[in-house]
Amino acid sequence: MKEYKASTTIRASPEKIWTILIDGASWPQWDPSCEKIEGRIAPGEKLKAFTKLSPGRAFPVKVSEFVPHQKMTWTGGMPLGLFKGVRTFTLTPRGDQVEFTLHEVFSGPMLALIGGSIPDMSDAFQKFVEGLKRRAET
Repeated sequence: MKEYKASTTIRASPEKIWTILIDGASWPQWDPSCEKIEGRIAPGEKLKAFTKLSPGRAFPVKVSEFVPHQKMTWTGGMPLGLFKGVRTFTLTPRGDQVEFTLHEVFSGPMLALIGGSIPDMSDAFQKFVEGLKRRAET
């Protein structure tokens, strides 16, 4: 298993943060690692994420969990679970603030072969949560 995680406290409502998260077209404006998101961020939808870590390469994912203002999960990978990525966006209210966590876990039998080609996403995850915080707090 290989995983990445970043979190921050945001002084904004869960509703405002959620609205930003599901507006994929705006991601490149506040997430410095995002080239673009193709598709609609909604329950059961399939998306293509393009990142600056792997320019020009599409990462197809499915919105597998969608609990408005609380939690969203994207899943992607290879057939039969040979390689799987699960990215979770979690919003936890803390008084007048929200703890936001971005967490991704890679797993599956092919991880040993593929894992080395996955770039270190620690910095990208940190920039994502910082960008979301800036966007939501303005």
